[in-house]
Amino acid sequence: MGQVLIRDVDDRDLTKLRALARENGRSLESELRQMIKERARSVQPDWRQALEEIQQRFAGRRFSDSAELIREDRDNDEPYR
Repeated sequence: MGQVLIRDVDDRDLTKLRALARENGRSLESELRQMIKERARSVQPDWRQALEEIQQRFAGRRFSDSAELIREDRDNDEPYR
């Protein structure tokens, strides 16, 4: 597992985090680990935006049917070299 060192954390913020950890029955380290885990799991890639960008990039283009190309290749009597 990785480790993180965070410097220059405001003392007032640390006091609040320690109090929160105490309320939750955890150490400060455990509380921070839980907060990081929850935040990291809530981050989701925006698949819809990525899909829209791809659709826009290929809008209006037509692509050949690869099945036809495979059939043509199979029908070719010449062996591969």
